[in-house]
Amino acid sequence: MAGFFKSLLNKITNRAEIDWDDLEADLISSDLGIRMSTSIIDELRDLGREVSADDVVETTRRQIARRLPENFPPPAPRADGKPFVILVVGVNGTGKTTSSAKLGLWLHQRGHTVILAAADTFRAAAVEQLQRWGERLHLPVVKGNPNADPSSVCFHAHQKAIADRTQFLICDTAGRIHTRHNLMEELGKIRRTLAKQDETAPHLTLLVVDATTGSNALNQAKEFHKASPLDGLIVTKLDGSGKGGIAVTIHDQLGIPPRFLGTGEEPAAFSIFDKESFVKEIL
Repeated sequence: MAGFFKSLLNKITNRAEIDWDDLEADLISSDLGIRMSTSIIDELRDLGREVSADDVVETTRRQIARRLPENFPPPAPRADGKPFVILVVGVNGTGKTTSSAKLGLWLHQRGHTVILAAADTFRAAAVEQLQRWGERLHLPVVKGNPNADPSSVCFHAHQKAIADRTQFLICDTAGRIHTRHNLMEELGKIRRTLAKQDETAPHLTLLVVDATTGSNALNQAKEFHKASPLDGLIVTKLDGSGKGGIAVTIHDQLGIPPRFLGTGEEPAAFSIFDKESFVKEIL
């Protein structure tokens, strides 16, 4: 994440005077959005003196921290013994299926029992991918027939999780935005189906966004939030080129907080969102 800001700092440090238009353009291109970038520039200008690279870092950190939520407690098993149901949504290519598996491992490593539901049935590769992850991580996976109704896969997985008294059920759902209507229909049906066996389910709906896609990720968040109210983000590809600023912008504009971060290919390269370390990492 730090790559972008490192180059920005070098640029500022090596200049006698700051070019405000350049700095604003650079901040916007880091996915911090126009509103926040303008706010950072205004605060720097208000200093009324020559601005250093340290001033830029400190001001940007402060603005980012102000717009990010405090840390959430991790998902916890329910007191009534019923499964805590997590719906994972997002478009293909964001790392949605991999993130579902990594989240399962993260919970499993904390001593919880987990079932994965392969409900991205329109993409056979997604079902196979989740199965391979399940085998690799020793997590049970429930799948349906090819092109099965995603909601029926979630229903059967939920049934099994209830019967086995499994603490967490993670549903990897279909990753498409063909038309908003289709998306709403499909996610609405999954939610209604889960509610048949437990009217409080799902308990957490997470959107997977790729940090490298910038404003695209913001548009995806808007669409999915309309179709199925989102409780948080899993932000992927924060290793290397991922700038991370988009997570700040999504929370600032839509109120959807980052909850988990994917930082690499390996199963363990996954962590719960921590505000302090995120702000340090991004700058």
